[in-house]
Amino acid sequence: MYIFDIKRFAINDGPGIRVTLFMKGCPLRCVWCHNPEGLESRQQRMYVKKKCIGCQTCVETCPQHGLVLTPDGIKQTAECTHCGKCVEECPTLAMEMAGKAYSMEELMKLVEKDRLVMETSGGGVTLCGGEPLMHPDYLVEILEELGRRNLHRTVDTTLYASEATVEKVLPHTDLFMVDMKHMNSELHQKYTGVPNEPILRNIRMIAEKGARYWIRIPLIEGVNADEENIRQCIAFLKELPTSPEMVNILPYHDIGIGKHKRLGTDYNPDELVMSTPSQEWQDHCVELFQSNGFDCKIGG
Repeated sequence: MYIFDIKRFAINDGPGIRVTLFMKGCPLRCVWCHNPEGLESRQQRMYVKKKCIGCQTCVETCPQHGLVLTPDGIKQTAECTHCGKCVEECPTLAMEMAGKAYSMEELMKLVEKDRLVMETSGGGVTLCGGEPLMHPDYLVEILEELGRRNLHRTVDTTLYASEATVEKVLPHTDLFMVDMKHMNSELHQKYTGVPNEPILRNIRMIAEKGARYWIRIPLIEGVNADEENIRQCIAFLKELPTSPEMVNILPYHDIGIGKHKRLGTDYNPDELVMSTPSQEWQDHCVELFQSNGFDCKIGG
């Protein structure tokens, strides 16, 4: 199991100031994904052309002969195994590996550095991704260790997983932060690659079990930022036995474009039309949720 980023002093990943651990691997393929380096469970090589001086040290170093210098920079061939030898030898740091294996001791040592700021701010540790529920055994192991250390535990998730997996993680989680991307399952499949029924079923389940949870809605013009979808979200949440403590409206951004370039993959390959909703529409969505009794804000 690999972690592709560790963010310290995070203020938008749950209550207080937090340490956020990003786990690799995700079953969804959202066309707007802003962490594409978290999609695959394996390590991946990332490359920044503008840092490359064309010295071909990486080409010569690669034991599989899986790299070649082209007019567009270094390209990998089918022989590349993402072993990371090229990253170790690159003199200009034009390459890096997305994903690193940590021992529990290494992870906790990093987390403990920020214990004081987490405790004084009411923060803790957030596990996200990718999709952390893809690795339930490893996730529970981390959550149990954080629990032994009396640190608040948040799982930032799509909840696209089996009910058994969610039930396994639930007793060790203090707060779920759950994405709701679209209420129409066919459109959900179109934009994320998976249907929404398992997600909605698991949201209902954690609500029935009295878990603390927040709902996060990526608001994207051309995808889900329409009156019908927002009202369907509200109707679904109002029917649940317990309500989310917070609803976060997250306006679309295209930060993932640069990361896709570094990975050598395509952002929004079908060129679907997406944009950031107007401020007026963002405010309108917040007002709709608030008028229905939900604590709602933009961002977070």
